[in-house]
Amino acid sequence: MSVRKESFGKTKDGKEVYLYTLTNGNKSTVKITEYGGIVTSLLVPDKSGRMDDVVLGFDALDPYLAVHPYFGALIGRYGNRIAKAKFSLNGEEHLLAANDGRNHLHGGIAGFDKVVWNGLEIENGGAAGLRLTYLSKDQEEGYPGNLDCTVTYTFNDRNELSIDYSATTDRPTIVNLTHHSYFNLKGAGSGDVLDHHMMIRAEKYLPADSESIPTGELKAVAGSAMDFTHPRTIGAGIDAVAGGYDHNYVLAEKAPRALSLAAAVTAPDNGRKMEVLTTEPGIQFYSGNYLNGTIKGKGGKIYSKHGGFCLETQHFPDSPNQPAFPSTVLNPGETYRQQTIYRFSA
Repeated sequence: MSVRKESFGKTKDGKEVYLYTLTNGNKSTVKITEYGGIVTSLLVPDKSGRMDDVVLGFDALDPYLAVHPYFGALIGRYGNRIAKAKFSLNGEEHLLAANDGRNHLHGGIAGFDKVVWNGLEIENGGAAGLRLTYLSKDQEEGYPGNLDCTVTYTFNDRNELSIDYSATTDRPTIVNLTHHSYFNLKGAGSGDVLDHHMMIRAEKYLPADSESIPTGELKAVAGSAMDFTHPRTIGAGIDAVAGGYDHNYVLAEKAPRALSLAAAVTAPDNGRKMEVLTTEPGIQFYSGNYLNGTIKGKGGKIYSKHGGFCLETQHFPDSPNQPAFPSTVLNPGETYRQQTIYRFSA
């Protein structure tokens, strides 16, 4: 196992950004940059031992500095949407950046995906690792409190990419961190993912309005195109879902902070499989609906519609405005913790 650090370029204001390559004992690798905590590459074998890069992204820093659909990024302070870009906490209203129409999305105009984290190579339990830290200052993007964040990536010999999140605050605030890789188990830029077989351990999902804000209902998936309780292809029911999948699934109940299987996806031709384990109560399944063939990615490959899928482990969208949803409030003296593992096999 090893960790290699190298320069990945500089931001527009001249700040040096480093890229870290984590290599496990199987010679599988994951590359992560300090800019946005972005996973830029993830090479794992298929059933014949062939290595493919299974995440969408770019070869260089500059395209990540431009507008892109959150390829591989850490998302915060709040993953997903907050309605009307505002929420109230302890009787005080907080106004956030409106960057998705009138709503707030993925932390705002300059969320955690657009900041430079401080990286440190580590060895964690026999795995190659990278610890990223960032202090989000009071009122950044409108959020209250100084939020001290640590995100640790580790990659072990079982081809498990583990992401451990923690955060503390000096003032009551809200936190909902997640990871936004687009996966294609055939290899990035190798067509669409509609033939991938997917299972999600959720009997309910959150219906949303035309602005992708949850209505508040927890609706059963049984008998609908939303049902992935048993493995089926992503494409099997996608035409019945307006615009494609972009929905939060309510995961099977478990003990608080217990790590359990949330989803599993397999590419039928090469046998490559990804399992997602998490401590979170929800998972957002997004089927790459807005990829449209205009983005040129790694190796000059074009990312077409449905060219990747996201499985974002999280608390529910708009929770600060929907008291019936699991709380995302973090108070001084408490520690926010979340763990998600992406496990690859064939």
